[in-house]
Amino acid sequence: MKPIKHAEKALATVAGGLFNTIQFFNQYRPNESFTPKWSDKPLLKSWQKSKPPLGFPRTTDSLCPKCVIEARNRILNAPEIDPTILIQEKVGEIKAQIIERDGQIWMVKDCPQHGHFEDIMAIDSTFLKHIESMFPGRDIQAHNDEGLHDHGSSSIKFGRGSVLTIDLTNRCNMMCDPCFMDANQVGFVHELSFDEVKDILDKAISIKPRRQMSVQFSGGEPSISPHFIEAIRYSRKVGYNSVQCATNGIEFAKSKEFCREAAEAGLRYAYLQFDGIGNDANSHRQVGNLFDVKLRAIDNLHEAGVEIVLVITLVNGINNDQVGSVIRFALDNPKKIAFLSFQPVSFTGRDEEITDERRMQQRYTLSHLAHDVKTQVGITEPTRDWFPLSLMGAFADFADLAHGPDAEWGQVSCGCHPNCGVGTAVMIDKETKEMAPVPEFLNIPGLVHDMKRITDAGRGKWTSNLLMGLTLLKHYNPYKAPSQFSLYELFKKFDKSFGLTGRTYGRVDGKRSKEDIEARRSDRWNFLFIAGMWFQDLFNYDFRRTEMCIIPYGTQEGEISFCAYNTGIGWRNIIEQMHQNATVAQWYKEHGRHEIFAKNKEVALEAAPVSLVLNEVDLQRPNKPQMEGPKTAAEEAAMMRKLYQEMVLKKKLGADVEKNTPVQIKGLSRVK
Repeated sequence: MKPIKHAEKALATVAGGLFNTIQFFNQYRPNESFTPKWSDKPLLKSWQKSKPPLGFPRTTDSLCPKCVIEARNRILNAPEIDPTILIQEKVGEIKAQIIERDGQIWMVKDCPQHGHFEDIMAIDSTFLKHIESMFPGRDIQAHNDEGLHDHGSSSIKFGRGSVLTIDLTNRCNMMCDPCFMDANQVGFVHELSFDEVKDILDKAISIKPRRQMSVQFSGGEPSISPHFIEAIRYSRKVGYNSVQCATNGIEFAKSKEFCREAAEAGLRYAYLQFDGIGNDANSHRQVGNLFDVKLRAIDNLHEAGVEIVLVITLVNGINNDQVGSVIRFALDNPKKIAFLSFQPVSFTGRDEEITDERRMQQRYTLSHLAHDVKTQVGITEPTRDWFPLSLMGAFADFADLAHGPDAEWGQVSCGCHPNCGVGTAVMIDKETKEMAPVPEFLNIPGLVHDMKRITDAGRGKWTSNLLMGLTLLKHYNPYKAPSQFSLYELFKKFDKSFGLTGRTYGRVDGKRSKEDIEARRSDRWNFLFIAGMWFQDLFNYDFRRTEMCIIPYGTQEGEISFCAYNTGIGWRNIIEQMHQNATVAQWYKEHGRHEIFAKNKEVALEAAPVSLVLNEVDLQRPNKPQMEGPKTAAEEAAMMRKLYQEMVLKKKLGADVEKNTPVQIKGLSRVK
């Protein structure tokens, strides 16, 4: 143990005593909250924050999976039906109970017409109880937003979210299963014009609280939109300092020049679809060399100056073995991977009418994720080291106080429902790759508790910063931190994240240069955040989550909760049909066909080596799950079609006939 660690421990002990003494007096006569420029309402004290009903059992508002589909189809198939019925009436809504049963958490609900439904929400009730107990309260209520948030029961009611998502196109160059938007399969093209993109971006920053600092372009595949680069550039121009794209990486893997062009326009993050290590772990996406595509995209994007967030959709029985493999990949490549976003599967889009049998086999929850990180990687304790993403709201509240009333933008605040997302973090030395879970050397619950007290007192910037420094010391255990990590690095990391002192670590706004990118990357320490974001589907839908959404979709019909848009009553289907550009046939006739990689077609790549470290054991995939029965909606459709032909039409199908029977993904809905 280095002597400096003993000195840091002594300093932490002294700082803890000093903080407690100062805070004893600081808690009295707190200052009034100010109203910043970015809001028409004052900042909230911790005791002023509201909370949704939590704990078990509880009752909430949900949806009937059958009623919703029937109502949506009536609207889609009958132009005379006004879609505003979804605003005026509670279409498909039923009550649901969230209960504890046999050490697990379940949602159970009954529809008078369609009967009983249930689904698991957590395999470990203690985990979800821990997560809910750490929820700090809702963000500021949305206000002056009547023109954008007017979607009946699905309306967003709190905060301004953290990321505005804009689908540039519903076209895609892949045919994935699962796909929450059913890309390439709806029969028409819905693609935003550049004027529509500008209008959505302008409206998003016109209302308050003005804290929508991030925008993510999505699809389909956003990189095949003709307005992709232009949209990035305009986002930077109007003030978004974090411009992202959700991508499969194909276009970025094919062209370094395209990566450079996107980076120069202002692309800061690529949310890269990444389902595992090796082509076998990605084979369910039906692209022959998809893992090679991912590696090339990471190299090309990083070289251009774009940061990488790996986005892993987890399906039980398909790729749940990849949790540890992906984390090891990130730990082996700390200079290029800074964020992991695990997303348990949401049965919507192509999978909306999934059979109960496959749903129960493939269901994966946030509690699965926390336990898999422990068993597959050997780090973190589920009920000690994982926290709701909304806990970051406490840090945003402090930063908002420190930045003062004249700040033009509020901090990004992840104020989502505790059932929506969880996270933990690892600090890793980029040079030696020594790492330690952050909750092992920093007492997060204690830090957040003291930080709330500082924020509630509402003192000036430098007094608050001083107290923040003392409480960081108070809750820091140098003996558990990586050997080269120091108090100086701890303070620098905190300041770099929240901009408290005014020191620059490299600009992140629209004037960001290559020098700024390199300055931020020069940090020896990678704060690897491991997040789990679980989007809802019709089987576990909860309107208490919808109204707190932090990742709304920007559309021609206003901003809509991510889950209400992609699932729920199905605003995506309705809005895209309302604003469709052309049928697929008409589009192809006018614009030509875009290339689609499916049926194990490979992407042509330059024969150049990649510079990423790969774990040979993970590439061999020794613990590959083996799920029985159909694994996708397409396979279910083929099976049901075969049964229909054999049992109803009395046809005998040979193996070759069955094998070559064409599959239409939505064919099930027409079989009676």
